[in-house]
Amino acid sequence: MSERIKLYQRVAQQLEQFIRDGRYQPGMRLPAERDLAEQFEVSRPTVREAVIALEIRELVEVRHGSGVYVSEVLPASPQPTELNVGAFELIEARIMYEGEAAALAASVMTEEELAQLGRILGEMDRFDPASAEELAADRAFHLAIAEGTRNSLVAQSIEHLWDLREQSPLCSHMFAQARREGVNPRPDEHRQIYDALLARDADAARSAMRAHLTRVSEDLLVVTELELIEKAKQEITEKRRRLGGSPAREAMAR
Repeated sequence: MSERIKLYQRVAQQLEQFIRDGRYQPGMRLPAERDLAEQFEVSRPTVREAVIALEIRELVEVRHGSGVYVSEVLPASPQPTELNVGAFELIEARIMYEGEAAALAASVMTEEELAQLGRILGEMDRFDPASAEELAADRAFHLAIAEGTRNSLVAQSIEHLWDLREQSPLCSHMFAQARREGVNPRPDEHRQIYDALLARDADAARSAMRAHLTRVSEDLLVVTELELIEKAKQEITEKRRRLGGSPAREAMAR
């Protein structure tokens, strides 16, 4: 049985077809993200994953503050569509798996495992933000909780999700972009998870883990937003129009 095509792949394939058919000419700006989401009946994060996939394949250029444009020179032939999972899809799965894993671990982790988790958390506090050491400690923290469930299948599943984060070209591209924008692991959120585990509070551990991963998703939404600066520019243009385009009036308006 062939693998079911992912939503972002379907959108990316259709956009690529439009580009190669000439519906979107080289140098042409693609429709706004919201419009594409409505056109393809998908979420805006799915559109972002599709656009980033096309950017990786050099079919489009993302100009922050302006929009997404078809590349002036297109690749000679279509490239493979499989870039594995995107970051939003991955985080959605992590919220499901790691939230329940934290709840289970709260009940069964040993004192020694909790002490080791505390040491990992201490390392995260000491390392420089976005350093290789901090990122490794982030992974170690989450996998230690997975191991603490005493369920090998749960631990293997969560480790696989972390491997995908690093091995999927699309996913790693999106997280690298987030790090360039200053989005890094937050030790304070990890401490809330740790405190809930120490208290043996399964509900609090689940909630803290889910809240942490939801924040990760929200941060990615911000740093992959393709229209924030564009919207600001439109507001400035509208402001100039209302003021008649006079520099003196614009200065007074400030």
